[in-house]
Amino acid sequence: MTATLHPATLRPGDTVALVSPSGPVPAERVEAAVSVLTGWGLAPRVYPHVLARHGYFGGTDDQRLGDLNDALGDPQVRAVLCTRGGYGAQRITDRVDLDAVRRDPKLVMGFSDITALHLALWRGARLATVHGPVAAQFDKGADSPTALGARHALMSGEPVAVAADPAEDTHRVRTSGHAEGTLLGGNLSLLVSTLGTPHLPDLTGAILLIEDVGEYPYRVDRMLTHLRRSGALDGVAGIAVGQFTDCADAWPVTIADVLTDRLLDLDLPVLGGLPIGHGAQHTAVPLGTHATLDADTGTLTVAPATT
Repeated sequence: MTATLHPATLRPGDTVALVSPSGPVPAERVEAAVSVLTGWGLAPRVYPHVLARHGYFGGTDDQRLGDLNDALGDPQVRAVLCTRGGYGAQRITDRVDLDAVRRDPKLVMGFSDITALHLALWRGARLATVHGPVAAQFDKGADSPTALGARHALMSGEPVAVAADPAEDTHRVRTSGHAEGTLLGGNLSLLVSTLGTPHLPDLTGAILLIEDVGEYPYRVDRMLTHLRRSGALDGVAGIAVGQFTDCADAWPVTIADVLTDRLLDLDLPVLGGLPIGHGAQHTAVPLGTHATLDADTGTLTVAPATT
């Protein structure tokens, strides 16, 4: 098995790239990200097409890919932060410069549509990354739980511990038990979209992280059923259930009902209520590193992505 690549922990003075591999982002939100990152002592570099717009994309495929590959290949850049999700990363992941990633591993952070990039970097280069806020979300403020969690994941070099929150809609989705394995996954819709592609990860022995936004319960049912029928969940060690935000429709079935029905009969540890995903505030967690899921104590602990 190929060894996992761990980027270096960010230090004050390090250059961090801001790129837009998916959807377009407003200028004021990029400015907020630059302000927060500068306050951390980092040197943000806004790439040429960060504010580009091409339909529902943050620039053409070639523009978005060009910025991303330029950042991955620049020896001065120590982290690549995606400005937002939306849609579009899957259109460019087959052309990501994996040789540059292997030569000089950098921290990559984002979530939602950026899940496609996380999966491609894991399958193609075994790179540990960070499932965390897109840079535009730093407009929540430098002292917000979202920004502080990202700073911890990028700059502390310490594990991330996440506790189930009773306020989350998925909190009652839970079994008992303890599981250890590599944390993989992210946005459920994007994970399901990798079925039949080279970027579907081998989840054997892994702890699978899932979260989503704006998906009606029946759609989440369909996606989880698809994963089950495909065999992708065979051998999973445990499931960490994050935030399923704005996932309600007119039917008297909640998202927790669906998750309970589709997950709890798998006979493995499942822990819901984790503040990871599309909530008003959410916690950054490494992907591709060792994690411990304790459904009895309601905690997920994840080793750092960095060295």
